[in-house]
Amino acid sequence: MRVRVGCEFRFETAGPVPTLMLVRARPDAEHQTLYESRWAEPSLDVGEYDDVFGNPCWRLVLPNGQSTIRYDALVEVSGDPDPVLPDAPLASVELLPDDALQFTLPSRYVPSDLLLDDAWRLFADTPPTWARIQAICDWIHANVEYKTGSSGPATTALDVYQERVGVCRDFALIGVALCRAMNIPARYTFGYLPDIAVEPPDIPMDFHAWFEAYVGGRWHTFDARHNTPRIGRVLIGRGRDAVDVAMCTTYGSATLQSMIVWADEIADGDDPTADTAALAGRGAPPLVDSGNIDPSVPAGDGAAGHDRATTEDRDTRPAPAEARG
Repeated sequence: MRVRVGCEFRFETAGPVPTLMLVRARPDAEHQTLYESRWAEPSLDVGEYDDVFGNPCWRLVLPNGQSTIRYDALVEVSGDPDPVLPDAPLASVELLPDDALQFTLPSRYVPSDLLLDDAWRLFADTPPTWARIQAICDWIHANVEYKTGSSGPATTALDVYQERVGVCRDFALIGVALCRAMNIPARYTFGYLPDIAVEPPDIPMDFHAWFEAYVGGRWHTFDARHNTPRIGRVLIGRGRDAVDVAMCTTYGSATLQSMIVWADEIADGDDPTADTAALAGRGAPPLVDSGNIDPSVPAGDGAAGHDRATTEDRDTRPAPAEARG
């Protein structure tokens, strides 16, 4: 199954601003990237490095004035929904792999140590299997209201637990927190999620956040926001919490004038180079053939982009992904 994913950011700055971006489909994830490109106007020098979690990050300097950066990719994904293994066992802490231990500890947005008593009160009687993580997702899905704009860059999992409202970022954070409070390794993840085999919501496409938990001897996907297996996830990044996978970090003042995200299935017979707006009504621009991404060369010059629907201005410096889910 082929999916076209990507995004376009438009910034305005009053001077050069060093910037990090995390929007590229992670090369070592379960999807297979068939084509990808990076496009910038004006042309920018963009370096790429892998952070400590293996996420591919771009490093660039936004120039004075307006600039546009676009990522576009065609990927092959499984047509199967997220796997569910109800009897998969949890591992006791002494048997966990060394590299999983950091994901049992509190972090900036996941003060899991402050949720210990509540987590054990709620979930101590659940089986020490996949069922315990599913019980956590069920509780979050039933008790936390999804509401656009209800949280900000400073909102933690504890805030979400107390206020019982959030966006998909917050659903993922509280899922991670409650798992860690129960000694289950959990890590925050985000990426592209097309609306395959589900009714698309009546709001623009955006990035989506979920979490992964270590169960049955490996990492598995859990999504407390939707709380049902989904098809076509395309991973961008993972880390301890949202601060590790901020889609954009600016070291200075930069106004995000607009952002558009696309994640659409390309049906058999469809031309992926056509305007996806015509294919799926999502408003994505035509595919620009600027060549495959090569971290050693600057982003290619491309044709000027079309007008995009604007989003509210936001400070992107500490901003984790706040996606619609």
